[in-house]
Amino acid sequence: MWTNASAKPPVGSFEKCARCEQQFTVTKYTMPADPPPGFLCHKCAKAGGNDPFKKPAVPRKRKSAAEKRTVTHYEERKLPSLVSLCVQLLSKHINDVEAFGDIGVVNLDRIIRALCRNRSLTAENVNLFYNVENSDLILYDATNLTPDSLISLAYLNPNLTSLRIDFCGRINDEVIQSWSKALPNLRRLELLGPYLVRPAAWVGFFEAHPDLEGFLIHQSPRFDLECMQALVKSCAGLTELRLKEIGNMKDSFLEHIGKLTSLTHLDLSDPSHSLSEEGLIALMSAVGPGLKSLNLSGNILLSDDFLKEGLQPHAQGLTSLTLDGLVLLTDAGGAALFGSWDAADAHLDSLSLARCRELGDVTLEAILAFAGHRLLSLNINGWRNTTEASLNMIGEKAKLLRKLDIGWHRAANDFVMKGILDGCEKIEEIKCWGCNHVTENCPRKVSLLN
Repeated sequence: MWTNASAKPPVGSFEKCARCEQQFTVTKYTMPADPPPGFLCHKCAKAGGNDPFKKPAVPRKRKSAAEKRTVTHYEERKLPSLVSLCVQLLSKHINDVEAFGDIGVVNLDRIIRALCRNRSLTAENVNLFYNVENSDLILYDATNLTPDSLISLAYLNPNLTSLRIDFCGRINDEVIQSWSKALPNLRRLELLGPYLVRPAAWVGFFEAHPDLEGFLIHQSPRFDLECMQALVKSCAGLTELRLKEIGNMKDSFLEHIGKLTSLTHLDLSDPSHSLSEEGLIALMSAVGPGLKSLNLSGNILLSDDFLKEGLQPHAQGLTSLTLDGLVLLTDAGGAALFGSWDAADAHLDSLSLARCRELGDVTLEAILAFAGHRLLSLNINGWRNTTEASLNMIGEKAKLLRKLDIGWHRAANDFVMKGILDGCEKIEEIKCWGCNHVTENCPRKVSLLN
């Protein structure tokens, strides 16, 4: 709205500027003088703080809570293969299928994954995957399987040597007892969430399987010292042991675990109460030299002394090391550990030190100098003391890296991301959640997923 008493002159006419008194041509951008009367040329209008050519600001749209939670993935999906289309169709109409026929182990696993993703695996359709010739069986979600269907698993798959069941909260003593009798060849058992199994059933299972090589359980609150003693006594040749989130886990377990000198994979992560530093140092001296994989995440009492006395002299042969959430570790301690190991004898290809917040530049440089040429997976989420210079070294020294987590690194930015993408040609996944300096202009690579 024009505030001048006189109307705006027509576009194209000549007018004298009310301020500089120079003649100018009237356009649609011509502005009235303030205070009136008269009109201003473009130069005087802009000098007065009013840019006649400036477009009005568009109000910025606020993102909803759901949009903020959405993680953006830069990927390009190709047309689905015929196999994937068949798997989708079968999983959709699984209750109408009578038998699969000879479709191969790989395709059977794809169908199981598709069903478990939607929690569609039930006692009625799980029999489709049972076969007397099965030696390995994986059920990724057994939430809907009844104890009876889990008992029948043993009788319909009597030749199993390896069994993995996730979300198996309905397994009880009766199920384990049936497995003790009907699965004589079982060598490896992996269970997620066997909450209901009591010590007596575990003891009987161990006694029935003296040749057990792998015992991996996650969240079994009734597994106690009696079970641990029976496991060590009956299964002395154990090579894989996972006791993750075990409520009864105490230092008294460690003495017995130390007798398992054939161990190559050990996971004692996230106990209800942290194991002591002294106990774990003694355990490393007993089993450390033979270990290939070690996970002690969540044992918050571990400090630099454990790195120096437990890992440094006994565990250089590790290929996978996970020490997440050890808040007492320092930058100097981490650097001393990796700096003391010989890079020419490095075997480490997977390393996770997430949420060890005091670690920083010195440790990262030591890691890359020791094992950068071998690392395939690196997780340094939540480190406080890294700089842009040290993060840039990842792309320079970890050329084989495939998975990287640098979440919550304040120094991570678009230039760091570009350096990683350019240097790590085989990179498949970079997690940078909480990196506020990584913008939408960040360089990216398109991954082609089937």
